[in-house]
Amino acid sequence: MRRILACIDGSSYGQICAKYAVWLSKQLDVPVTALYVSELWQYETPLIADFGGTLGTQPYLGLTAQLKEIENGKAKAICDYVKKLFADAGIPDNVEFEHRSGLLVDCIDEFENQRKNIDFIILGKRGENANLAKGHLGSNMERVIRASRRPCFVANRKFIEQKKILLAYDGSPSATRALNWLANTKAFPMCEIHVVSVGKAGAEDEASKLIIEAESIFQGTDKKPICQVLSGAPGEAIEQYVIENDITTLIMGAYGHSRIRQFIIGSTTSELVRRCLVPVVMFR
Repeated sequence: MRRILACIDGSSYGQICAKYAVWLSKQLDVPVTALYVSELWQYETPLIADFGGTLGTQPYLGLTAQLKEIENGKAKAICDYVKKLFADAGIPDNVEFEHRSGLLVDCIDEFENQRKNIDFIILGKRGENANLAKGHLGSNMERVIRASRRPCFVANRKFIEQKKILLAYDGSPSATRALNWLANTKAFPMCEIHVVSVGKAGAEDEASKLIIEAESIFQGTDKKPICQVLSGAPGEAIEQYVIENDITTLIMGAYGHSRIRQFIIGSTTSELVRRCLVPVVMFR
């Protein structure tokens, strides 16, 4: 891994993202770019359509300038907080800070395409309106997961010491990427590894084949995963396994079905991220 991109904002989730960035950077001795994005684009057009040309633009332009000044101050406070975390951890040189304006997903796309050295992304389950949207996922989170070609670590609301890692394996290309990454990564040293595959009740043969496939990937490594076939609806079965086995991070492929299917019946990915109170690492 060459560099981690940590998406930080002023929310409680942003603070936890920074703490996970410090933890991963120290584990892997990898530099981190901490990114804060001011979404001022929404103020660059009139709030109310001025069809008659009577409102003018000067008052609104003045407001935009004030908002930019506020955002610059906020970015400095976030920068100071992040750099202090890294300094307190003894790795002050492992972080750089970037403040951009625009859309988070566009900024991440720019980093991936132009810098070519981002291998891992950290972001929060929700953003600065988290307290107003409890039980819902942040729109930025879903946009980033769908658009990014890098594995994304979605942080929960509380920093958790990592002890048990669960991979939900369904044989899809994205889950296979996750499986190979987990078998070879040094990101979770000394952690107990679990791998599960979920089959419908009475038809678990396919899930058993997937578990055998997963076990073969770990052969030749120093990791000895606990593998198990679960029965039932994937979302419910995996959530129950996370709770009963004190799992501290869930790893899985993301958004494997078509957008139309997700719109009609919902997505297992979104369901698990919403319901599981642990970090989730997702692969596209």
